[in-house]
Order: sequence, then structure tokens, then C-alpha cells
Amino acid sequence: MQKKVILGILIVLILGIITYLVVINVFFNEEVENEINEITPEVEISDEELRTTIVTLYFVNSETGSIESEGRLMDSKELLLEPYNTLINLLIEGPKDSSLSSIIPENTKVLNTNLSGNCLTIDLSQEFVDNAPQDSIQKSNMIYTIVNTLTELKEVDSVKFLINGEEVSGFESDGINLMSEFTRKE
Repeated sequence: MQKKVILGILIVLILGIITYLVVINVFFNEEVENEINEITPEVEISDEELRTTIVTLYFVNSETGSIESEGRLMDSKELLLEPYNTLINLLIEGPKDSSLSSIIPENTKVLNTNLSGNCLTIDLSQEFVDNAPQDSIQKSNMIYTIVNTLTELKEVDSVKFLINGEEVSGFESDGINLMSEFTRKE
């Protein structure tokens, strides 16, 4: 009889512990879910701030001559309509950082852009070739500031250049053939 009482007490005790653990587990999970769902920002985010994005533009370092990046905060709406034209025009306008400079000739105009597969074809005005720097390294840097900027976009793997709608050899005497597809230079 004493064994039956002890066994009964043990069974009740075990059932009580299991019930307690189930109730605590359910209560704890609800509390965690409520904590996750009730996160609110400390500062209200305006519609204008929601529309901004950071783009990476590449310019030439005035001191070292190497290509370096500059982050630029801009309105996403500007990029939605003509992202490639917008980025190239930002490169032509120049950097905000005074240690960097744009190497693209000032009067260069973007005539057209066309994405075919992962290759972006850019049609630039004649000024791009006519007013290009004389030095072959600077010509290369001029091309790769554009290529590196545009290949920051996930849909662009390579860039092809046209001048006034035509394929031109461009800077062949400097070992740079504009008829080639250019990929990112690290």
C-alpha cells in the first residue's frame, strides 16, 4: 500500500512538472513573439529618407593617379528612370571629395544606353574621344571609372562603348580598343 501511495505521488509530481514546463514554454514563446513584433524605430523615417540610396562612383585620385570609389547618397527615383545615364552624368560632373577628380572630358554627352544581357552599351558623343587625356594610363582610367561604376549594378557585367552610334577603335595607338567589351578592373 505504501508503494502505491509513493508511486501515486511520483506520478502526480511528474505530471505537475510536465504541465508547469508546458505552460512556461507556451507563455515564454508568446512573450518572445510579442517582443519581436513590437519593435518600433526610435526615430521616425520620412518618405524622403526611404527613397535615398547610396551609389558607388569611381574617380581618379589626384595625387596617386589610381581609381578610387566615392559613395554618393541620392534619391532612388533619379536612378529608376535612366540609371545608366544618371550614373555617367554624375561621373562627368565630378566628385564631392576634393582629393578625387573626374577624368571624363567635360563636354561629353550620353547619347544612349542599352542593356543587352549583362553587357551595357553606352553611346557617347565625339568629345569623349576628341578631348580624352593624352596619356594612355589616363585614357585607361577614364574608361575604367565608367566601367567600374556601372558594374556596381548587379545587372551589368561588362560595358561596350559607341561614339556617335558607331563602333570605333578609339585609342588603339595606346593599346585600348573601344570595340572591346570592358569588364571590371580591380
